[in-house]
Amino acid sequence: VQLQASGGGLVQPGGSLTLSCAASTFTLDSRAVAWFRQAPGKEREAISCLASRGDGAIIPYYRDSVVGRFTITRDNTKNTFSLQMSNLNPDDTAVYYCATSGVTTVPSCTVVAYNYWGQGTQVTVSS
Repeated sequence: VQLQASGGGLVQPGGSLTLSCAASTFTLDSRAVAWFRQAPGKEREAISCLASRGDGAIIPYYRDSVVGRFTITRDNTKNTFSLQMSNLNPDDTAVYYCATSGVTTVPSCTVVAYNYWGQGTQVTVSS
């Protein structure tokens, strides 16, 4: 499984960015996908996950700090998924990673639940 993240960059506070993750040698279908980020000196944290918790319904999860600002979507026709980010602030500065678990159902939106990772793309929010 290979994931390629793109779309990072430098943006001013209040600005927007859309990150994309393309999968190759692997079909995403309804498999769980997610975005994580890691700021310098901090642990990698979950931003948003799109997965089933076991009942078949695929529910998006967002960490509290990005609710209303970030949106996770997927496009199975392109075998990609994205993270639309708006109203960015300096606390959003980090390397962003896309990931997939390889299965539809995951127990939680955490690092350990995801097996396959992209290389990371830097997002810097600064004036």
